[in-house]
Amino acid sequence: MQSRGVIIYTDGASRGNPGPGGYGVVLMYGKHIKELSAGFKRTTNNRMELMAVIEGIRALKTAALPVTVYSDSQYVVNAVTKGWLNNWVRTDFKGGKKNKDLWMQYYQLAKQFQVRFVWVKGHADNPYNNRCDALATAAADGNGLTEDLGFEG
Repeated sequence: MQSRGVIIYTDGASRGNPGPGGYGVVLMYGKHIKELSAGFKRTTNNRMELMAVIEGIRALKTAALPVTVYSDSQYVVNAVTKGWLNNWVRTDFKGGKKNKDLWMQYYQLAKQFQVRFVWVKGHADNPYNNRCDALATAAADGNGLTEDLGFEG
């Protein structure tokens, strides 16, 4: 599974939709592994799934390596791989498409990287996806939750 690029596993969670939420990220490069997570007072599952991808890519120190993002979110994976996001951007998210603020952050960030998405089944036997889920749910259940300004705004 390990390639010459960076591997990013991501997951998002919310307790209620909307409700308290969090994201979890596992970044891997060679033998190096880094975990990221954060929790928010009120958000949605889809926002946390997307936030995990954004924060995972944002944590990279170089754009020179290819990036493979593994996500159990069909919302995120399909939006990118099936070209939905490009259409949403082209039409300025016409029709009430949600999470424009995060999608635009991802869209601008992804221009700097070679990003490939792979969908993985959630809550299955993938240890990295399961670790992201544990990070995301712990963050959602944790103390010191911050505001998801894009959601609340």
